[in-house]
Amino acid sequence: MEVNQSEDLLVTRNEGLLNLTLNRPDSLNAFSPEMIIGLKDAITLAKRDQAIQVVTISGTGRAFCSGGDVKTMGKKQPLEAYDHIGELNELILSMRDLEKPIIAAVHGFAAGAGFNLALACDIILAEEGSKFALSFSKVGLISDGGGLYFLPRLIGPYRAKELLFSAEPISVEEAYTLGIVNHIYPISNFKEKVNEFANKLATGPSVAYGFIKKITDQSFNSTLDEILELERITQATIVSTEDHEEGIQAFKEKRQPNFRRVKTGI
Repeated sequence: MEVNQSEDLLVTRNEGLLNLTLNRPDSLNAFSPEMIIGLKDAITLAKRDQAIQVVTISGTGRAFCSGGDVKTMGKKQPLEAYDHIGELNELILSMRDLEKPIIAAVHGFAAGAGFNLALACDIILAEEGSKFALSFSKVGLISDGGGLYFLPRLIGPYRAKELLFSAEPISVEEAYTLGIVNHIYPISNFKEKVNEFANKLATGPSVAYGFIKKITDQSFNSTLDEILELERITQATIVSTEDHEEGIQAFKEKRQPNFRRVKTGI
């Protein structure tokens, strides 16, 4: 399939990487219906195309994503808001369902649902000087886009409620300390460091990565017994994959493994 192209989302491919760039710089990459549809299409493409190993999401201009478009705030009727958030929810669910790593490359500002878009990714790489904010309460709203799910699980309910109540921005250093951000990179070579990180993941064992993502996410709603058994069943399945055989052979030969996408039939 092809992604619905629009000016609001730039889609490029580079071998195993699918790069998605939010492209509404005049509005700090606030969400538009076209952007959300394009992102959903792109995630579907990544799910179907085995050549795609890793997805990156970034933004043009001065920010990663400012969330909801302030130009339309206060104008939506309840049913319109319900439908709009439903589209966003479908995007978030598709991102979590994708059994491939998704990297958020955050620069400038990630606010509101834009912050939550980053939280829906698997890895957050951030540029020095960037900031994060859940600013919903400043306009009398609650967080949407999964923020009330992701953030408490990541930093605990008390710190999460403080950020949600206050709506005050936090620095990238505080986000790193809280465990929200994986790595902070200098402005001078931010894009290069993101590409380096993404390319390293793209050469990894994608079958194992898929199960790691799926089981880790499932662990929050499972017992230890359930996860132990799921680990057991999964491991017994993937020990017969070519990825595992290649990994063992590379270890014996003291070289880097050459993994490739392998169908497991699961």
